[in-house]
Amino acid sequence: MDVRSVINNKYNRYLVEPFDIIKLQIIQHLDVLLFFALVMMKVMYYGKQISPDYFSADSLRPPVIASMLPFLAVAFLFKEKKRTNYLYIINIIISVILFADTVYFRYFKDIISVAAVRNSLQLKGMGSTIMSLIQGKDFYYLADIAAFAPMIKSFNKHKQNIINVKTRLLLFAVVLSLGIGLDGKYIYELSKDQPMLLTTMSNKVYLTKILGNINFHIIDINNFVMKEINSLKPLPSERKNEINSYLDNKNNSQGNNLTGYGNGKNLIMIQVEALQQFVINAKVNGNEITPNLNRWINKSLYFDNFFYQVAAGNTSDAEFMTNNSLYPAASGAAYYMYSGDQLNSLAKVMDQKGYNTTAFHGYEDGFWNRNVMYKTEGFDKFNGETSFNLDEKVGLGLSDKSFFNQSLDKLKDMKQPFYSFMVTLSSHYPYDDAKGYGNFDITGYDGTLLGDYLRGIHYADEQLGMFLDKLEKDGLMDNSIIVLYGDHNAIPREYIDQLYKFENISNATDLQWYQLQKVPMLIHFPKDQYKGVNHIYTGQMDVYPTIANMFNLDNKYMLGKDIMNSSEQWVVFRNGSFTDGKVFYVSWTNIYYDISSGSTILETPQLKKEKERAMNELSYSDDILNSNLLKSFVK
Repeated sequence: MDVRSVINNKYNRYLVEPFDIIKLQIIQHLDVLLFFALVMMKVMYYGKQISPDYFSADSLRPPVIASMLPFLAVAFLFKEKKRTNYLYIINIIISVILFADTVYFRYFKDIISVAAVRNSLQLKGMGSTIMSLIQGKDFYYLADIAAFAPMIKSFNKHKQNIINVKTRLLLFAVVLSLGIGLDGKYIYELSKDQPMLLTTMSNKVYLTKILGNINFHIIDINNFVMKEINSLKPLPSERKNEINSYLDNKNNSQGNNLTGYGNGKNLIMIQVEALQQFVINAKVNGNEITPNLNRWINKSLYFDNFFYQVAAGNTSDAEFMTNNSLYPAASGAAYYMYSGDQLNSLAKVMDQKGYNTTAFHGYEDGFWNRNVMYKTEGFDKFNGETSFNLDEKVGLGLSDKSFFNQSLDKLKDMKQPFYSFMVTLSSHYPYDDAKGYGNFDITGYDGTLLGDYLRGIHYADEQLGMFLDKLEKDGLMDNSIIVLYGDHNAIPREYIDQLYKFENISNATDLQWYQLQKVPMLIHFPKDQYKGVNHIYTGQMDVYPTIANMFNLDNKYMLGKDIMNSSEQWVVFRNGSFTDGKVFYVSWTNIYYDISSGSTILETPQLKKEKERAMNELSYSDDILNSNLLKSFVK
């Protein structure tokens, strides 16, 4: 007896056992039940992957259920057989997104957004890196798709189209209303707890952890569409005035330490791939990991509380901040999204001051859109891969040894004064291509990502030391200021336990994780002047304002601070976390830490104001870039 006869035949309805009716109804709606159960398990599993320490199934389950209901509502518009095919396709789409999000998170510590997909060229040439991030357990998301594929046709044969149009429309309306109502409730509650988070998307991980992966992508799509629509409208004059006033008040001069010191001197800025502070002055098996950097730090002004502040753009975000003192994009990469903006960048202002400006990087000219962005930023010339002799390769491209040797020859030929911006490459993740270079002993760390990194950064340190020594020997350093810093983290959170073990940290907190996200930053002055250690909390946003002070450049359109003349220890991260040097706020858990004691503290009215200030600063930066405000600000 089939389902149709059970339901439509009044006589049979009274003769058939209730258990048979329930059984037949389960079979008839098995596709709905399976879709609901499988997608629920996958989304919850993903939530556990991105937030293992703070995962709460009880709090995540309700918004995940709510996010699935609109998909089920649409399913009821179809006749039963077509409904199965629809749910199978939606399952495939969600599963592939979860798979991609998991792999993306391992590298970027972020969630894939529409803007990141639109700027997918940022992943060009990183196939081996991406493949190294995929783990066997990731195929959990896809296992059921392969298993159920041959069953779909057979399953549909045993199903009848028995629900009439009116009933399907009623089911659609009820389930959709329930889903939207519940979703609206959870989203509203988050908006009250975290104002501006839903619009700025400053902390995508926290948003996903609270609302679930499906809701995140729906909100992201909505924000992307609204942003595209709003970009066609001019920013209200009141908002422009508010931002302009904030910039004016922020960049009032607070002192004159080293003001104008760099006039007439060369500026050589070196951004070192994946250089983190934990390797500085550290040893492995009795050997210094970075002996050359250790030596040059002792001859320079060194900042030991300097943080990277990058987002999804990683290396390119570090470049963007140090050359523009504006925050990276909330989603995607600034080097793609804002290459058409008018910028008041370091290279452009130095060029106006009569400096020759050149960028150097030993990889593909178009990677991270550098060949376009460097022109936007006002560099006179870009020496990319096509400008070098590719005589030796380590990792992605030209070895640091060859890169520095060839770049030094180019520097000698440049008319002084000049600004050269150099980005290294050999110490790029996954650090497994420096094994044949140098004999650094990593016994005890063999076969680990950390071990490969230690060997890779030791190689990079050797090449940096040779380059700096040659600059000094050739006399070029006598009239040059050197700024050197790391761009982003080296050890992905997926492998953070290796770093905790290296640092002898047990029961680590998010504060300790953040404290390990410092990168070295040193400024070397001619004749080793002003050497010492500065403990101010600072970050990549502060590099340009500091250089602007030393070279007498206009600093009006910068969101960072001049660390030579500021006592403020303000550092804001793209995800909404921030520190004032005494307290560290971690946005993805909404927890404040006292830095000196390491203990958690309650939010005070003052801390709430600081959180609002951080969100406002990120919002101001977004408006400046999304509305190309510098085109009207800069005269």
